[in-house]
Amino acid sequence: MNPTFGKKIDGQNYQARYGVYAIITRNHNQEIVLVQAPNGAYFLPGGEIEAGEDHNQALDRELVEELGVQADEKSYLGQADEYFYSRHRDTYFFNPAYIYNVKKWHDIGTPLEDFNQIKWFPVQEAIKALKRGSHQWGIHEWLAQK
Repeated sequence: MNPTFGKKIDGQNYQARYGVYAIITRNHNQEIVLVQAPNGAYFLPGGEIEAGEDHNQALDRELVEELGVQADEKSYLGQADEYFYSRHRDTYFFNPAYIYNVKKWHDIGTPLEDFNQIKWFPVQEAIKALKRGSHQWGIHEWLAQK
């Protein structure tokens, strides 16, 4: 069974939002990059898997959009599910999060999305900064597999 975060509220209609997210490090795995949304919340880079995409295609697209990078080597860490309410979208979501470790990557240009902020954190600070429990779980899983 997958770890589950958030609280499912009885009687609410949840929209499924399947997402793929990456752990990307630098400085010999001492720092992890996070994306800060316009509302100030921090997330692992990644996002919703669009129709017709597999995990790899979605992750590749999201990394170009959010960070301007290409993943050269990645491995699957696992899945964590999360229930949450989005005030921005006024919607309850069920978010299965597929977490990947991007072991090698390189810059390919400016991120396509210009409304997010990109920030590098020491590993333990990244865990504390993340809004989603599923993303925190992903880093803990990455640490356990190192």
